[in-house]
Amino acid sequence: MAQVTGTTWTNSIANSLTMATNVREDLEDVIFLLDPMDTWALSNLDRVEASAVYHEWLADSLAGATANRQIEGADAAFSTAAPAQRLGNWTQIAFKTFAVSDTLEAVEKAGRKSERGRLGMKLLKELKRDVELALVGNQGSSGGAGGAQGGTATARSSAGMESWIGNGTTTTTQGEASNVVAATASSGSTSPGFASGAVAAPTDGTTTGALTEGQLKAALQGAWEDGGDPRVILVGAAQKKVIDTFSGIATRFVDSAPNKQATIIGAANMYVSSFGSPHMVVLSRYVRSSVVLCIDPDYWAVAFLRGFSKTPLAKTGEAEKMLISSEFTLVSRNNAASSKVVSAA
Repeated sequence: MAQVTGTTWTNSIANSLTMATNVREDLEDVIFLLDPMDTWALSNLDRVEASAVYHEWLADSLAGATANRQIEGADAAFSTAAPAQRLGNWTQIAFKTFAVSDTLEAVEKAGRKSERGRLGMKLLKELKRDVELALVGNQGSSGGAGGAQGGTATARSSAGMESWIGNGTTTTTQGEASNVVAATASSGSTSPGFASGAVAAPTDGTTTGALTEGQLKAALQGAWEDGGDPRVILVGAAQKKVIDTFSGIATRFVDSAPNKQATIIGAANMYVSSFGSPHMVVLSRYVRSSVVLCIDPDYWAVAFLRGFSKTPLAKTGEAEKMLISSEFTLVSRNNAASSKVVSAA
């Protein structure tokens, strides 16, 4: 049936601003924020205080066991004991900023009363994700450089877990060769985890291969042989799907009540090997897709020179300005307790 001529109806608002002007907007009074805040390292590692921009600590390890047979009545002979190694990492400044006009703060808004409050919470979460990326990532450490006389300044950077787990040859360089397992000979390499006061970022190879269970076991074995207990496996989505197919996953049962639908489980959250405690497989959005990190959490910490804070900045006009910041560094107490697999994405 045709519409009666002259009818005022809802779509008229699209044709003429003079018609159907009494129709209110249909806008839900809530903001749906996609909020993935699975910052495992930032949430679970020890927190310590830093008092300078270069934070240092000491690391040591036991000598390998040897055949020790002495003659009765023999005089003692002395050898120079190896000193503890002095390690360090630079603090990194991370911040977010926002400015909200006084008018926007005053008007009635959908989904929030205060735009400043909403942005403060949102950007603090974003900042924590940025810190997590630095903690588990592959950036090297740097003391930065000033920009005097027109030069370009560079920021200080804190070396991440992937960089600390280096490809050295002895514990004195804080990088065990046995703790870096590569899918192929050129999957990836790096300088020792710590050398000459700095940590170098890993160098990606030109050839990669698929992750295998043998490679994961070899990495876990390397950390265990050095005295670690790599009970956390940090991994991205691509490698998590591969690990889900390994035979070492813990048997998974869920009780299902009679006449109720059963639950299908497709994820391995625990991996059982011969090397240390059962390993918790933690899915991370920040570990690179080509890397699997096998972590002993007891030998890592986050040092804060300045914790997370919100600082109002000077008001210069019709807007409020805010700085959300933190200054931190990753502490690798002894990276020989952890290991990694460098494979394909």
